[in-house]
Amino acid sequence: MGQLRIIAGRWRSRRLTFTAGPGLRPTPDAVRETVFNCLGQNLDGWHCLDLFAGSGALGFEAASRGAAQVVMIERQPAAYTALERNRAALAAEQVELVRGDALKWLHGNRRRFDLVFLDPPYRHDWLARIAPHLPSLVQAQGWVYAEAERPLATLAGWSAHRQGRAGDVHYALFHAEPGAASGPCSPDRGEQQVSGSFDQRVRKAEQA
Repeated sequence: MGQLRIIAGRWRSRRLTFTAGPGLRPTPDAVRETVFNCLGQNLDGWHCLDLFAGSGALGFEAASRGAAQVVMIERQPAAYTALERNRAALAAEQVELVRGDALKWLHGNRRRFDLVFLDPPYRHDWLARIAPHLPSLVQAQGWVYAEAERPLATLAGWSAHRQGRAGDVHYALFHAEPGAASGPCSPDRGEQQVSGSFDQRVRKAEQA
């Protein structure tokens, strides 16, 4: 069994267990802290989707920070059972769990979300397969957080507003309207400066 820690919000410092398995990589604490600091500490009223929930590290963090709804999709039976157990332990009524395939779920979905997490298994081109669905999945002015085994410069035609690397994990935040310059994650001048700034914040979080 593995463990993860919720960083902030209603369930701050609570530890959750998950069943370790091939390809299951909980997003590191330092990365989660930096990403949620960028989005804003308070997600009150947000509707979030964790399309490859895995350990639930991202989805439960969003729920802890006030999200009104978090939909978590997970296909693997052991991982799904752990998500059910953790939802019950937290009494997280705003968390909706769905056991199934991400692409099949997308084909039947009609909802839009303020924030979508994409942390799929590596080396299966999941992001390329999911990308065509994103414009109809994400609200205007919404956000997409993605992880991959290689740098992420663009996704669904959107440029990365923040990106970085932690070990073997490359991660990035994308805005649903690339030309918009509002909110705590507004792009700085120059992608290189943006990426460097994001990496510096991760290193500071790791040293804290």
